[in-house]
Amino acid sequence: MSGTIPSMEGSHVALKEDTIIVVLGASGDLAQKKTFPALFTLYRQGYLPKDVHIVGYARTKMDLAEFHRRQTVHIKGADNPEIKKKLDEFTGFSSYVAGAYDQDASFQALTKHLEEIEAKYTSKDANRIFYMALPPSVFTTVATHLRNNSYSTKGHNRLIIEKPFGKDLQSCREMMTALKAVWTEDETYRIDHYLGKEMVKNLLVLRFGNAALTPSWDKNSISNVQITFKEPFGTEGRGGYFDEFGIIRDVLQNHLLQVLSILTMERPVSFSAEDIRDEKVKVLRAIPPVAQEDTLLGQYVGANGKPGYLEDDTVPKGSHCPTFAATTLWIHNPRWEGVPFILRAGKALNEAKVEIRIQYKDVTQGIFKDISRNELVIRIQPNEAIYIKLNLKTPGMETRAMPTEMDLTYKRRFTDAVIPEAYEALILDAIHGDHSNFVRDDELDVAWKIWTPILHWIEGKSGPAPIPEPYPYGSRGPKPLDQFIDRYGYKRTDRSYSWPVTNVASL
Repeated sequence: MSGTIPSMEGSHVALKEDTIIVVLGASGDLAQKKTFPALFTLYRQGYLPKDVHIVGYARTKMDLAEFHRRQTVHIKGADNPEIKKKLDEFTGFSSYVAGAYDQDASFQALTKHLEEIEAKYTSKDANRIFYMALPPSVFTTVATHLRNNSYSTKGHNRLIIEKPFGKDLQSCREMMTALKAVWTEDETYRIDHYLGKEMVKNLLVLRFGNAALTPSWDKNSISNVQITFKEPFGTEGRGGYFDEFGIIRDVLQNHLLQVLSILTMERPVSFSAEDIRDEKVKVLRAIPPVAQEDTLLGQYVGANGKPGYLEDDTVPKGSHCPTFAATTLWIHNPRWEGVPFILRAGKALNEAKVEIRIQYKDVTQGIFKDISRNELVIRIQPNEAIYIKLNLKTPGMETRAMPTEMDLTYKRRFTDAVIPEAYEALILDAIHGDHSNFVRDDELDVAWKIWTPILHWIEGKSGPAPIPEPYPYGSRGPKPLDQFIDRYGYKRTDRSYSWPVTNVASL
């Protein structure tokens, strides 16, 4: 019997027909690699509104055939007859308009195209979803022009915005003020794609749907928590963009902090969007700004035939931009006081992995000596899984404790399940009008308060800028990493024990 969650069904308005999805920045990498493939999958699975139309908009001038080529170039399986048939249908209701991002006349031409499509609708409704797959430098300009020129007066309007939302507290507030002047909070959907990942969405049910876990989910049982993001590749020619933002803005301030807020928030009154987001804001408000002494920074150097960060021609010469950061956050509330939350992320590391590792306190010694700690590990990617490490008696005549795991690996347990990509889940949420997995404006404000002082320190705005520790391409990170983590009470497991290994290349 499946458990129901009535409050997630909600009273929000789902767009079921007569809807145009406008993808702004349609010629760019994000649209081609993420947005269009997600829209195609939703169409194949029957989730898009009836008689939907997709319109690409960008500055690039190209004919319809070239747009369709770019729209489908990253969609896999096009040689399969069934997928090819669906692709032909998909491009059949997709069109393209070229125009500037800062001129009323260009958006008026877009609106004329939208009205030509809407003239064929049988109902009086005309819903428009605007997906901004754009650089942040044009967010407010495009949002204002859309509101002034392309806003539907005969249906629902929704604006989907990609991160980053500013560079610090002040720039975020300026952006949010400009957006809120033209779009309401209810119409705005700020994407952090980690909120669409299966295991992140699963945290709410795991935490609040299991009485076995609830009593141990606090400072009395938990010693420390690590949330880790690892990429096995460097900037690879995108160093110019990365250097402007750095690893903290790119990963910690948004993705990992979102995971932390869901992991630590109090039980919401319901699973409705506002109740969930209220609790996330409350726990974030209990976190003080990250301290310099709770931070370890690194920058990768060439090794194993791979170039270092500064060898990327797009990176400014002599840059001290960190490509690795480990930071420890503290939550000053009755549940979590004194528990260190170590957030770490890096590029050019030894593996691809995103996971949450919750390490419990030592059991009372007495009858035991040097027994391993329990750990709960939630692997967000790759190969979604939940492990809990327990101590059991070794099989046989000898009575000794050994660590082993209870293993829920999704691909083994749910053999016929199709786990959606994050963008598929989030675009569908926006179509349904569900804000649960999108970032609210006050949540952004609180998040930037946590990170802005440390970012200003890194950039030399509050004294001499720190020089990041070098680490070899393909390593675990800077040499002081183990010492840094151990400082916060983490105890390494029995060296004879190893967690089940996932071969990323085989996925």
